[in-house]
Amino acid sequence: MQYVNLGRSNLKVSRLGFGAMGIGDQSWRSWVLNEEAAGPILKRALELGINFIDTCDYYSLGRSEEVIGRLLRSLARREEIVLATKVGNPMGQGANARGFSRKHLNEAVNQSLRRLQTDYIDLYQTHIWDPSTHIEEMVDALDALVRAGKVLYLGITDMPAWQLAKAYYHACYTGRSRFISVQNHYNAIWREDERELLPFCRAEGLGVISYSPMARGFLAGRARRDGSRPTERLRSDDYAHKIYGRPNDRIVAEAVEKVAAARGLAPAQVALAWTLSRPGMTAPIFGATRLEHVDAAAAALAITLDADALRTISEAYEPRAGAA
Repeated sequence: MQYVNLGRSNLKVSRLGFGAMGIGDQSWRSWVLNEEAAGPILKRALELGINFIDTCDYYSLGRSEEVIGRLLRSLARREEIVLATKVGNPMGQGANARGFSRKHLNEAVNQSLRRLQTDYIDLYQTHIWDPSTHIEEMVDALDALVRAGKVLYLGITDMPAWQLAKAYYHACYTGRSRFISVQNHYNAIWREDERELLPFCRAEGLGVISYSPMARGFLAGRARRDGSRPTERLRSDDYAHKIYGRPNDRIVAEAVEKVAAARGLAPAQVALAWTLSRPGMTAPIFGATRLEHVDAAAAALAITLDADALRTISEAYEPRAGAA
């Protein structure tokens, strides 16, 4: 396993992050694994040297954090793990049970610490962005969590570039804790952040830990894409059906498959290798619901795509009209 610094911090993370959205309670999403099924998969990721585990309070409405907390206590030493979680999505019916107010951040971090059975969170990230957020209050409240020792580092997920810049520079100029990383939606068929967000990350040295590097299975091969061999997630993932499936997405997927066939590789591995190759990419986050998913992702670290392969995939892409 390869290890790299997360942004300009001294924190070392594995070149792949293990995403725990698929671990928790099946009543939340039909494809989610319970604790018994998830244990061997997380164990395999740890055996392969993956030390970066990413979850969220919202996943399975807290159950993902609970399961990850229990499994890690039995499978790993806390000091060897970089444990990341997220905050911001609704966790109750009340008006303040979401978002980035000082009130919610203080309550949410305490609940995450309890569920994860830990004294501190390595990387605490904003989740689904609320454009009405008062950024200065959010930055000040997150800084207070760092000063209290509940959180070691801060990151964001899917925030508009101009608002990230406002938050980042407010922290810089007022002596608050800065964000060290960005978790964003990025893969060979979703590259809208190449306009502003990713250049900002490279300019300021923020780590990039993109999710959905294989486009929720859309880049995992024709059988997965056209539904002839559907997974439970493909059948039930309404969000994926909304964001993927335009004609150009299929053209890019076919380019990935062409490169994979020429190398005797799985399309999903080529898609992950493409994401790993992008400038400034730190550690893409992948999800796994079977042991072979973990092994295939780890094997992709050894794949080097030559200039022709990268060109075949990259030049097939057409930007989305009107995407921010």
